[in-house]
Amino acid sequence: MFIYNVTINVEDSIHEKWKKWMIEIHIPEVLETGCFLESRFSQVIVKEESGTTYSIQYLYNDKEDFKVYEQLYAEELRNKTEDLFGGKYVAFRTTLDIIDIKNKKSL
Repeated sequence: MFIYNVTINVEDSIHEKWKKWMIEIHIPEVLETGCFLESRFSQVIVKEESGTTYSIQYLYNDKEDFKVYEQLYAEELRNKTEDLFGGKYVAFRTTLDIIDIKNKKSL
Protein backbone atom coordinates (compact mmCIF):
# COMPACT_ATOMS: atom_id res chain seq x y z
CA MET A 1 0.00 0.00 0.00
CA PHE A 2 1.18 3.55 -0.78
CA ILE A 3 0.55 7.17 0.17
CA TYR A 4 0.68 10.16 -2.14
CA ASN A 5 1.38 13.10 0.17
CA VAL A 6 0.96 16.76 -0.81
CA THR A 7 2.30 19.28 1.71
CA ILE A 8 1.12 22.85 1.12
CA ASN A 9 1.84 26.15 2.85
CA VAL A 10 -0.99 28.58 2.15
CA GLU A 11 -0.87 32.37 2.57
CA ASP A 12 -3.16 33.85 5.20
CA SER A 13 -4.95 36.02 2.60
CA ILE A 14 -6.51 32.97 0.89
CA HIS A 15 -6.44 30.49 3.74
CA GLU A 16 -10.17 30.05 4.48
CA LYS A 17 -11.24 30.13 0.81
CA TRP A 18 -8.53 27.61 -0.11
CA LYS A 19 -9.41 25.25 2.75
CA LYS A 20 -13.12 25.28 1.86
CA TRP A 21 -12.30 24.67 -1.81
CA MET A 22 -9.99 21.77 -0.95
CA ILE A 23 -12.61 20.05 1.21
CA GLU A 24 -15.62 20.68 -1.03
CA ILE A 25 -14.12 20.57 -4.54
CA HIS A 26 -10.50 19.54 -5.04
CA ILE A 27 -10.13 16.48 -2.80
CA PRO A 28 -13.46 15.00 -4.01
CA GLU A 29 -12.30 15.53 -7.63
CA VAL A 30 -9.04 13.71 -6.92
CA LEU A 31 -10.95 10.81 -5.36
CA GLU A 32 -13.39 10.74 -8.29
CA THR A 33 -10.49 9.76 -10.57
CA GLY A 34 -10.78 6.27 -9.06
CA CYS A 35 -7.02 6.12 -8.49
CA PHE A 36 -7.14 6.47 -4.70
CA LEU A 37 -8.94 4.62 -1.90
CA GLU A 38 -9.26 7.46 0.62
CA SER A 39 -7.83 10.79 1.65
CA ARG A 40 -6.73 12.49 4.85
CA PHE A 41 -6.61 16.28 5.15
CA SER A 42 -4.53 17.48 8.10
CA GLN A 43 -3.08 20.70 9.41
CA VAL A 44 0.62 20.46 10.16
CA ILE A 45 1.22 21.47 13.76
CA VAL A 46 4.23 23.77 13.55
CA LYS A 47 4.74 27.43 14.23
CA GLU A 48 5.09 29.14 10.85
CA GLU A 49 6.55 32.56 10.13
CA SER A 50 3.71 33.05 7.68
CA GLY A 51 0.79 31.07 6.34
CA THR A 52 -0.58 27.71 7.42
CA THR A 53 0.74 24.31 6.35
CA TYR A 54 -1.40 21.28 5.49
CA SER A 55 -0.83 17.71 4.44
CA ILE A 56 -3.23 15.92 2.11
CA GLN A 57 -2.62 12.19 1.94
CA TYR A 58 -4.16 9.90 -0.65
CA LEU A 59 -3.97 6.15 -0.08
CA TYR A 60 -3.59 3.78 -3.05
CA ASN A 61 -2.98 0.05 -3.52
CA ASP A 62 -0.94 -0.24 -6.66
CA LYS A 63 1.82 1.80 -8.31
CA GLU A 64 -0.14 1.56 -11.54
CA ASP A 65 -3.02 3.51 -9.93
CA PHE A 66 -0.66 6.40 -9.20
CA LYS A 67 0.84 6.20 -12.68
CA VAL A 68 -2.65 6.54 -14.19
CA TYR A 69 -3.36 9.52 -11.93
CA GLU A 70 -0.14 11.26 -12.96
CA GLN A 71 -0.65 10.57 -16.68
CA LEU A 72 -4.37 11.33 -16.99
CA TYR A 73 -5.47 13.65 -14.18
CA ALA A 74 -2.72 15.37 -12.19
CA GLU A 75 -1.89 18.20 -14.58
CA GLU A 76 -5.49 19.32 -15.03
CA LEU A 77 -6.20 19.20 -11.29
CA ARG A 78 -3.00 21.09 -10.45
CA ASN A 79 -3.84 23.71 -13.09
CA LYS A 80 -7.25 24.32 -11.48
CA THR A 81 -5.52 25.01 -8.18
CA GLU A 82 -3.00 27.28 -9.84
CA ASP A 83 -5.72 29.20 -11.70
CA LEU A 84 -7.53 29.96 -8.44
CA PHE A 85 -4.67 30.40 -5.98
CA GLY A 86 -1.47 30.75 -8.00
CA GLY A 87 1.40 32.53 -6.28
CA LYS A 88 -0.26 32.27 -2.86
CA TYR A 89 0.85 28.77 -1.88
CA VAL A 90 3.87 26.50 -2.05
CA ALA A 91 3.43 22.75 -2.50
CA PHE A 92 5.67 19.73 -2.57
CA ARG A 93 4.71 16.16 -3.28
CA THR A 94 6.09 12.83 -2.09
CA THR A 95 5.06 9.22 -2.48
CA LEU A 96 5.46 6.84 0.45
CA ASP A 97 5.64 3.06 0.52
CA ILE A 98 3.92 1.78 3.67
CA ILE A 99 6.19 -0.83 5.27
CA ASP A 100 4.06 -1.85 8.24
CA ILE A 101 0.82 -0.86 9.93
CA LYS A 102 0.11 -1.56 13.57
CA ASN A 103 -3.00 -0.89 15.57
CA LYS A 104 -4.20 -1.83 19.04
CA LYS A 105 -5.91 -4.95 17.70
CA SER A 106 -2.70 -6.25 16.11
CA LEU A 107 -0.51 -5.78 19.18
